[in-house]
Amino acid sequence: MADFITNFLTADIRTATPLLLAALGLVFSERAGIVNIGTEGIMLVGALLGCLGAALTGSSAMGALLAIAGGFAMALIFAFFTITLRSNQIVVGTAFNIFAGGFTITLNRLLLNGEKVAGYEAIPIPGLSKIPILGEVLFNWSFPVYLAFLSVPVCWFVLQRTNIGLKVRAVGEYPKACDTVGINVFRIRYGAVLFSGMMAGFAGSFVSMGQLSSFTEGMVSGKGFMALAVCVFGNYSPKTVLWAALLFGAADALKIPSADNRHRKLLPVLKYASLFHYHSSTVYVCKAQQ
Repeated sequence: MADFITNFLTADIRTATPLLLAALGLVFSERAGIVNIGTEGIMLVGALLGCLGAALTGSSAMGALLAIAGGFAMALIFAFFTITLRSNQIVVGTAFNIFAGGFTITLNRLLLNGEKVAGYEAIPIPGLSKIPILGEVLFNWSFPVYLAFLSVPVCWFVLQRTNIGLKVRAVGEYPKACDTVGINVFRIRYGAVLFSGMMAGFAGSFVSMGQLSSFTEGMVSGKGFMALAVCVFGNYSPKTVLWAALLFGAADALKIPSADNRHRKLLPVLKYASLFHYHSSTVYVCKAQQ
C-alpha cells in the first residue's frame, strides 16, 4: 500500500509540473486580457530546444536556458501579431501550433533524431529526503519541480500584492481606464505574454529532459491545451491553479483504462473549452481596440 501511494503521488507531481509551469505563465497573460492559444506550440519548441541545448553543451541548465529563450522569441512574435497588429488570438495561436509541429519534426530529424541528452538530475534535500514516503514524494526532485511549486506563492504575491500585479489585472479588466491614467496597456500585455512564453518554454523542456531525456515528435501531446484548462479551472489564481494542476496530474497518474487515448479524447474538448473561454477573456481586448 505504501509503495502504491508513493508511486501515485510521485507520478502526480511529475505530470503536474509542466502543467503548473505553463499555467502560471498563462495566469498573467489571461489576467492581462490575452489568451495564448499557442502555448502548445511553444511548449513543443521548448521541448526540442531544451534537448538541443543539452546535446550541444552537455548541460541540462544550458538546455533550459535555450528553451526559455525559444519560448521568449515565440511569445514575442505572438504578442506582435495579437497586441500590436491586433490579429485574432485564436487564429495566431493555431498557426503557432501548426508551425511548431512541422518545425520540431524537421529540426529533430536533422539534428537530434532521438538522441539521448543530459536530463534534469534529482536534487535530494539532505535529511528531508530520508523521511518515509514524504521524503521521496516531496524532497527528491529536480530543479524545475522545486521551482514550479515555489513559484506559486511568488506569482500570487506579485499578482495580488504588488503594483505590477495591480496593473496586469487592471489592464485585463479596464484597458481604456488604464490608458486614460497613463498606464501603457501594450507594454503590460507584452510583458505578461513574454512571461507566459518563457514559462511555457521551460515547461516544455521539463517534458523532454525531466521525463524522457530525449525528444520525441509530438511529445507534448496536448499539454499546452491542458495548461489552458488548468488556468481556467483554477480561476486564474496561482493558488487554485496549483490544485488544478495536481488534479489533472492525478488523472494521468491513475492510469485508468484507455489512458493511452485519454489525451486524444480530451484534446477536442479542451480546444472547444478554450475557444469558448476566448470570447469572455478577450472582451477587454476588443473594447481597447474600439
